[in-house]
Amino acid sequence: MSHRKLKRITDYNKTLPVLELYTAVQSEGSRQGYPTIVVRTSGCTHRCYFGEGGWCDSWYTSIHPEKGTFSFQDIINMYDAHPHIKEMMLTGGSPTMHPALVNELTHFAHERNIFITIETEGSHFLPTDYPINLLSISPKFSNSIPVLGVKTPQGAIVDEKMIKKHNSKRCNIDAIRQSIEYHDDYHIKPVLDKDLSMVKEVEDLIKELNIPDEKIWAMPAGDDRESLFKSYGPVMNFVRDRGWRYTGRSHIMAFNTERCV
Repeated sequence: MSHRKLKRITDYNKTLPVLELYTAVQSEGSRQGYPTIVVRTSGCTHRCYFGEGGWCDSWYTSIHPEKGTFSFQDIINMYDAHPHIKEMMLTGGSPTMHPALVNELTHFAHERNIFITIETEGSHFLPTDYPINLLSISPKFSNSIPVLGVKTPQGAIVDEKMIKKHNSKRCNIDAIRQSIEYHDDYHIKPVLDKDLSMVKEVEDLIKELNIPDEKIWAMPAGDDRESLFKSYGPVMNFVRDRGWRYTGRSHIMAFNTERCV
């Protein structure tokens, strides 16, 4: 079913804020295990830092984000070269910062009968002409706030301005509510650290939005194998006892910090 018409991309050869385009196996959430083509955008409203769990595993899209190098035609060419893949994952950064790109991808997915997943932190509600098959929302709780004085992966020092920017967009309840009501399906992927310090915040979100347990896919915090492994056991045990779902971020366990895999 088509929704109201929104902005689209008209020049398919123009460089977009897409900095990675590659084939992979989905390793998070309810679509894990499916071969997919990953479209990663640059730019993010958040600056996530998880203490022992490290920075966001795609930090290069947020703090001093790298520039995009791909066009929409490159995305089409990637699918033409891999006709057996019927899944697309648009991730970031924060893809919802780029509404024309997201909307154009929903048209492309609809025309090609491709299952489209969009990963977002949930800070923006984004309507599209065709509904997204799966909205994978990872709201950021208090365990994601950068610590004053800590050095970022690019060598900058966390200051009050960075913390304020992160907190200003964090866990937008209204945007999440609008998003899950608008699109075809969704799940929520909270990032839990080994101390499970934010569980009450997750529970409050679930209660306010009336989210069923089977829609919650808890992820352990970690930006490399070593830090991820510290969270694995505690988060897995908690999910077992709580009745949520568990997603282990197997791309990090398989490839560590290697990109585009």
